[in-house]
Amino acid sequence: MPIKSIRPDYRGEYKDGIEHFNGQQLLNICWEKHTMLGWPMCVPVPATLTFGQLIDNVLPGIYAIHPDFEKIDWDKVQWSTSKGPLIPNRNKSLREHELRHKAQIRFRTPELNGHNNGG
Repeated sequence: MPIKSIRPDYRGEYKDGIEHFNGQQLLNICWEKHTMLGWPMCVPVPATLTFGQLIDNVLPGIYAIHPDFEKIDWDKVQWSTSKGPLIPNRNKSLREHELRHKAQIRFRTPELNGHNNGG
């Protein structure tokens, strides 16, 4: 849908640009079928964070409260982005995975369906 500004010379200022996050970038993370917590979660992380660090250090801080979290078999998790399926390398950074500022990643745990079997 096209957007029409009040004045043709109007230029807004982005308040959520990467330059406002002190060397961090925003990453939106969604654990599919696990809606006990609001989703997606948006966290500031460095672009140099490896995928392994994301799994080991960031995700527990967000999702460990969920009773299914400790049951996750990370070798069976299915990952995706807005571009489609993602096969992450634990040793590569978010930047190397082309996950830029305000990117969204989703993960699905096929054997775990969340609260009330998918809610």
